[in-house]
Amino acid sequence: MSHVVKPHVLKFDPATAIPEIGAPAPDRLISGDPRFTTWNIEEADGGIYAGIWQSTPGKWRISYDEWEYFHILEGHSVVTEDGGEPTHLRAGDRLILRPGFKGTWEVLETTRKDYVIRL
Repeated sequence: MSHVVKPHVLKFDPATAIPEIGAPAPDRLISGDPRFTTWNIEEADGGIYAGIWQSTPGKWRISYDEWEYFHILEGHSVVTEDGGEPTHLRAGDRLILRPGFKGTWEVLETTRKDYVIRL
C-alpha cells in the first residue's frame, strides 16, 4: 500500500481548485440575487478550510458556528451583527467572525475575499 505525502507548502492559487457556485438559502435572503463562487483550496483534517470566496450584490442573514478569518481582496461589503453597528469592508480589510455571530452580510459591490475557517 502506497502512502501519498502532501508537501508542507501549498500555494494559495484558485486555479488549483474547481469553483463551486452557490447562493444564500432562500429563507436567509433579504434582498437582491447574490451569487457565490467559492474556490476551496485546502480542506484539512480537524475541520480547517481555506480558499477564496466571491459574491455579487445582495443581502442575507448569516449565523456562524465556526471561526473564520478573512481578508477582503476587492469590492465593498457590510457585515452587521444583530444589535451592533455596521462594519464596512473594502480591499485590504481583515475580520474575524467568532462562533455565535448572528447578523447580516450585504454586498454593495461584488466582493472577493480569501478565508480560513476552523470548525
